[in-house]
Amino acid sequence: MDDQRVGRIVRALRRRLGWRQSDVAEKAGCSQTQVSLVERGWLAKVPLPVVRRIIGALDGSLVIEVRWRAGALERLMDEDHAALVALVAELLRRAGWLVEVEVTYSEYGERGAYDILAFHAASATLLVVEVKTDLASAEATLRKLDEKVRLAPQVARQRFGWSGRLVAKLLVMPEASTLRRRVARHATLFDRAFPARGVEVRPWLRRPEGRLSALWFLSPSSGATAIRGRGGRERVRRPSRPSPSRQPAA
Repeated sequence: MDDQRVGRIVRALRRRLGWRQSDVAEKAGCSQTQVSLVERGWLAKVPLPVVRRIIGALDGSLVIEVRWRAGALERLMDEDHAALVALVAELLRRAGWLVEVEVTYSEYGERGAYDILAFHAASATLLVVEVKTDLASAEATLRKLDEKVRLAPQVARQRFGWSGRLVAKLLVMPEASTLRRRVARHATLFDRAFPARGVEVRPWLRRPEGRLSALWFLSPSSGATAIRGRGGRERVRRPSRPSPSRQPAA
């Protein structure tokens, strides 16, 4: 994020609306001094929530991009996602499900990929699993998951010959306080889309009855694969120094 460029954008948006800095401050619930600091590119002197409110008052939005080692960050995030997918897939196989991962689809112009598509033959139940290690947009996540659930019977039948009578959905996230807070901010939305929670998932996986719609915060201790919870605290222990050997007394 270029602080100076953000400042220029804020000033341009304000002038386009014909507002004074005091007008922006009133709508954003902050001081005129803070608006002035942002316009001059001194973002470090203004709390981030205030910067967001100022830009929001001008009908804009602030996007922060993290860069690390020339693209290595995406590979790192993909590793966490892949590890969590592998963990869930293993838990499903242990419970007797047929499991396929990274299943792509293209139906009537709708395209995407299932993180996990599973089938429980005894109950003729299909399970759509969406794995998220980050939650950029709750609405977009739920909208895309609904699409996958709607298309699941056709995709499962065409790709694998599975004839599902019921379709269940499961949103899986790593156990992390940051993700829990983000879900809590959209509690009404998530409670309606996922009335069931983690405590109900394991019994249902062993004996699926009815349509499950669940949100599952999955801890690494749930399986052999270790997942680091992004956004939470991670304790790094330094190796202890070997104690110096004692010299024999003269």
